[in-house]
Amino acid sequence: MKIIKPYLLAGSLALVLASCGGGAEILSTPTENIDNVALKVADLTENEKHTWGHLDIVADTIPGMSVDKAYAELLNGKTGETVIVAVIDSGIDIDHEDLDGVVWTNTKEIAGNGIDDDKNGYVDDIHGWNFLGEAYNEQLEKTRIVASGNGNAEVQADYDADYQKYSGYKMQYEQIYQSLVAADEAVSEHLNNKDYTPKDLNAITTTDETLTNHIAVLKQVYGFGFDNTAAAKKELSGALESINDMLNYNLNKEFNGRLTGDNPDDLNDKPGYGNGNVKPVKKSESHGTHVAGIIAAERNNGKGANGVANNVKIMSVRAVPNGDEYDKDIALAIRYAVDNGAKVINGSFGKYYSPHSDWVRDAITYAGENDVLFVNAAGNEGADLDAVAVYPNDQVANGPEVSNTFVTVGALAPKYGSSMVAGFSNYGKINVDVFAPGAKIYSTTPENEYDTKGGTSMAAPAVAGVAALIRSYYPKLSAAQVKQILMDSGLPVNQKVVVGGDSSDIRDFNTLTKSGKMVNAYNALIMAQQLSK
Repeated sequence: MKIIKPYLLAGSLALVLASCGGGAEILSTPTENIDNVALKVADLTENEKHTWGHLDIVADTIPGMSVDKAYAELLNGKTGETVIVAVIDSGIDIDHEDLDGVVWTNTKEIAGNGIDDDKNGYVDDIHGWNFLGEAYNEQLEKTRIVASGNGNAEVQADYDADYQKYSGYKMQYEQIYQSLVAADEAVSEHLNNKDYTPKDLNAITTTDETLTNHIAVLKQVYGFGFDNTAAAKKELSGALESINDMLNYNLNKEFNGRLTGDNPDDLNDKPGYGNGNVKPVKKSESHGTHVAGIIAAERNNGKGANGVANNVKIMSVRAVPNGDEYDKDIALAIRYAVDNGAKVINGSFGKYYSPHSDWVRDAITYAGENDVLFVNAAGNEGADLDAVAVYPNDQVANGPEVSNTFVTVGALAPKYGSSMVAGFSNYGKINVDVFAPGAKIYSTTPENEYDTKGGTSMAAPAVAGVAALIRSYYPKLSAAQVKQILMDSGLPVNQKVVVGGDSSDIRDFNTLTKSGKMVNAYNALIMAQQLSK
């Protein structure tokens, strides 16, 4: 699931340029108190920005998951079992200072001997498996379909619309970036200071019309929340890189990023393709590292981030390129994770076309049959998943579920009240199970760095972390029971919220998800304890 790209910025700048079983109430905070929580007016502190997903709705007036409260009041002094969590994603920097202590190691395999010691079909899979080999960029699935000549008029129209849209974005963003650079250079020269502040900018008085226009551009940039032009240029540069990737690779019908030598349309072709190197192939391949940190970054080690779960080992399964994943890779990745001991799988990826969705659905069924919980990101288009299919999923056309261990997660923003649903988050009364913190999440990125990212890609691992906590401290509970706990123990929200980032679309929160709740670690552990008696 690609992280939301800041394309909306272009349009703006262009203006210038519950209960359990029998119904025993277990909420630590009564529902009526939740509904009357005072809205937070003050801006988040730096610490709150970095930890908001772990905070408590009542104590902090931030819609977090009460993770810190759970550790302080419920887990203090307790010892849990180690849980393997498979992260099916881009590569993970397993040498990161905040992750190197939580990396899964296949003790049945001897590193570097070129032999499949454990006879699982994968040679030297020490920390997981890389189904992509050395590949990085890939086409979107719609591009593959159109290029193959197998697409219908609807797919062709969808492809053509995207190609036209991103071509327009490219032109617009290049113009905006050039205007910003020119404005920055002009003001720097006028002030003889490259590190000027908004205060310095506001103090300029001039009758020079050109300089006045440059100042107006920079003031508009600051108005969108940037503290300086360097941050704005970084944002725009990143967006341009994404747009160029989209045109050069994702939407390029002539591009072929497949390097593993197998036939992706044959599930049985070349078993064991890929290699055991699960690390990113370039620094910008940061998605998997960020997701892994949300789940299990080493807690309280004095470094950048705390994961939701302790007692976790992260199994890295590299299967998501810079483009759409192949169904074959995902189906085999799920089976690899199950067969090698994962009890929770995180899937922060997704697409809207899936020629072999049955392969993936069969793998999801396999995970459920083997007591493995699959936590799935809902997607980032602000769409109703009851009306449009996104893949992977565990049902066909809103029909019966093939697994009762598949959880789909929407994303919350760090502001309780009408704006608490992230504007990008998909939703659905049938097809989305719960919501969890997913906007502006701080976590690990490659080469011992940290960054803030947003998407349902970040909400899913938050829930995977809570699931891992339950499975660690209450290991007798089944994956199906863990799913039910996540849904039943969450906090119900009787609020009207903005949906899809559209201020005219206001709905009851409980209509956006099957449970009508946001995940709460504290309550989940209380319910898990009750069910384990």
